[in-house]
Amino acid sequence: MAAENAMQIVDEVIEAHGGMEYWNSLEALDAEISASGFLFTAKQRPVLKHMRMRALTTEPGFFFYDFPKPGQTGELIGNDEVRILDSSGNIVAQRKNPREAFRGIRRLLFWDDLDFMYFGGYATWNYLTAPFILARKGFLIETLEPLQSASGQLTRLHVTFPPDIPTHSREQIFCFDDQRLLRRLDYTAEVVGGWAHAAHLCEEYRTFDRLRAPTDRRVLPLLFGHKPLPGPILVELKLHMVRPVLAV
Repeated sequence: MAAENAMQIVDEVIEAHGGMEYWNSLEALDAEISASGFLFTAKQRPVLKHMRMRALTTEPGFFFYDFPKPGQTGELIGNDEVRILDSSGNIVAQRKNPREAFRGIRRLLFWDDLDFMYFGGYATWNYLTAPFILARKGFLIETLEPLQSASGQLTRLHVTFPPDIPTHSREQIFCFDDQRLLRRLDYTAEVVGGWAHAAHLCEEYRTFDRLRAPTDRRVLPLLFGHKPLPGPILVELKLHMVRPVLAV
């Protein structure tokens, strides 16, 4: 199919999730999220329970509040840096070029706070800002053949991310239902490993102000073909609340 058809789908998808005019009026999304799953166990990380977070809407920036300790803030600055600030805004720990650090052997066994902040920060930023990020410059988007699923036919887009966007893998597949709602993402979580192919399922949509977002997400192994394994659940994410923050 022609590229213009792909962009028409993107326009329809963005409209279904709240519209570009509304998205452009925002500067951030405040969210309350719980997360668990096999990945937390494998990397020796505690699960998250009703954690407060903020995702910037204009650039890849993300904040964990009261993390890793009460009064501290974990901050992701794109691919450039992760850092931990105390209650006075002083840096107590930081790591430049955090993605490069995952080449070390230790990351196969456990993640420290800065490792988790990078992975959890960029991943959740992607989840909260999709599908609106598809309208940013630098994305290459092509249509694929539809996918038949248990809930019906899904429209698929093959998306290549620009290098300045921190994400699981540069090439991903976005799947949308007949209402143009995002229902599935297929990707490789490269910082976990080149073998970490996954299907990310999006369910239980709710509307927050004018923003429509899935509140129940599950990430399952995708070893071959299009059908994910039933388990283990690699990551389960519950979105309890989203508060869109208008730009000043």
